[in-house]
Amino acid sequence: MRKSREEAAETRRRIVEVAAEAFRADGIHATGLADVMAAAGLSHGGFYRHFESKDQLVAEACEAGLADIVGTLARAAQGCAGEDAFRAIVDAYLSAGHRDAPANGCPFASMGSELARADDTTRAAAWCGLEELVDMLAKRMGSPEEEADRSQAVFAFAAMVGALTMARIIPDADASASLLEDVRQHIEMI
Repeated sequence: MRKSREEAAETRRRIVEVAAEAFRADGIHATGLADVMAAAGLSHGGFYRHFESKDQLVAEACEAGLADIVGTLARAAQGCAGEDAFRAIVDAYLSAGHRDAPANGCPFASMGSELARADDTTRAAAWCGLEELVDMLAKRMGSPEEEADRSQAVFAFAAMVGALTMARIIPDADASASLLEDVRQHIEMI
């Protein structure tokens, strides 16, 4: 029995959602298509009805993962104004909860090195997400100098990604939390 267009679109959305979590949790190269399809409750054979290649799925999963983190950080800043919104975003990003949940976190911190070696379509999706995240930070910097705010937002975001990545590497929970706090304090002095 053939699926309706709506059912096919829902199935595709579910595959992308599962892949976005799996790629962030385990990495792009360590996650096979069979793993993604099984986690989505589907057979491996059905993959090519929805996608031309794993690269296409990676690009869409990257885009979905970035949309997730943008939404999470926007919710963290909701109800805050100016510099308080900036601090709320930094605090949410550099939190123990974000550190401990890579499957639901920022794709840059969980699979950045793989994204750097990805195909052009995936790197373009990552670039769009990076621009959106930097813009989100820059708009909340609190100064009238847009160019300076953008430069500082780029620096802040790069520091945030690096800190979260390093905090995930450190096996000692206290040392990991200390690293996040140190970087948070330096960013908030911007």
